[in-house]
Amino acid sequence: MKFGIFMAPFHWKGENPTLSLERDLEIIQWLDQLGYDEAWIGEHHSAGWEIIASPEVFIATAAERTRNIKLGTGVISLPYHHPMMVANRMVLLDHLTRGRVMLGVGPARS
Repeated sequence: MKFGIFMAPFHWKGENPTLSLERDLEIIQWLDQLGYDEAWIGEHHSAGWEIIASPEVFIATAAERTRNIKLGTGVISLPYHHPMMVANRMVLLDHLTRGRVMLGVGPARS
């Protein structure tokens, strides 16, 4: 059996975003230590409580702090990005994470 998590983007309005992001990164570190197989991080652009606008940047930071857990974009909103740039960023992340990155894409929400 494998275990994974989708990092819900919900953060308290008014909470320090730096501290919220650090807490999310610490959770992924704990999951890695507990033997979880994967964590999915979504792209969100709403003000206040959904503060991860670039899951690739977040994943790069999380990858530096973990050893085994796979890290996925859940999802990259394709209408907001040029497909070649998405592919280039994911290839780079694949190398930097030594194969631990997973690509998830979606249509976005208007």
